[in-house]
Amino acid sequence: MSSEFLGRALIVVPAWNEEAAVGDTVREILDSVPNADVLVVDDGSTDLTAEAAKAAGALVLELPFNLGVGGAMRAGFRYAVRHGYDAAVQVDADGQHNPAEVPDLLAKLNEADLVIGARFAEKGDYQVRGPRKWAMVVLSKVLSWVAKTKLTDTTSGFKATGKRALPLFAENYPVEYLGDTIESLVIAVRAGCTITQVPAHMRERRAGTPSHSPWKSTVYLGRAGFALLLALIRRWDVSVKASTPRVPTPTATAERGVA
Repeated sequence: MSSEFLGRALIVVPAWNEEAAVGDTVREILDSVPNADVLVVDDGSTDLTAEAAKAAGALVLELPFNLGVGGAMRAGFRYAVRHGYDAAVQVDADGQHNPAEVPDLLAKLNEADLVIGARFAEKGDYQVRGPRKWAMVVLSKVLSWVAKTKLTDTTSGFKATGKRALPLFAENYPVEYLGDTIESLVIAVRAGCTITQVPAHMRERRAGTPSHSPWKSTVYLGRAGFALLLALIRRWDVSVKASTPRVPTPTATAERGVA
């Protein structure tokens, strides 16, 4: 990309029982984005996720119980605000997101507050069929209308958040199922944030098994529609100018591992 992000960036990796994958993911991020810090938010794991992340060289925030991706990311946003970062990038612990594409997302923050790594935007061969595809198409069309810009992958978890939106998400990031994708975009728009996307490639998981099935895809369709409806009708008293996070006394500490 022609531009370069010059601020301090934090790569936030929400992880729940990702002992087998998180170490390699952290090392790849540090190799690809050497000027950024990596924070693994151990979301109440019952395995050795935290230890593997520390050994790979990451900062680790250990939550006492599982909050889900939204809760883990809100903790990451609060950490970013508290420590003066200019941007936070969500990268999955399972290796599906390519850290080499993080600089592309960061560079786009020079012109937007939130950047989505879109799996259906001219790059890669990621495919979805059946009810999940229908849901994603409808969500993208509605949220493109809400955001007044073309968005092709509104359920992507590969996102970069800029400095104006960090306090907003530190205070208001949704913790409900699908809220971290669908509802967070509605919150950002209602607060006056600008959203854009860059093409991104989705890879295979390093470990574990995808949870998709015809039945789960049908359930996803219903939940996605319900989440979108709630996000649109809910009254949001938010603003990127006025939103300042209430920083509670932390119940977990972050430690850096030894690479």
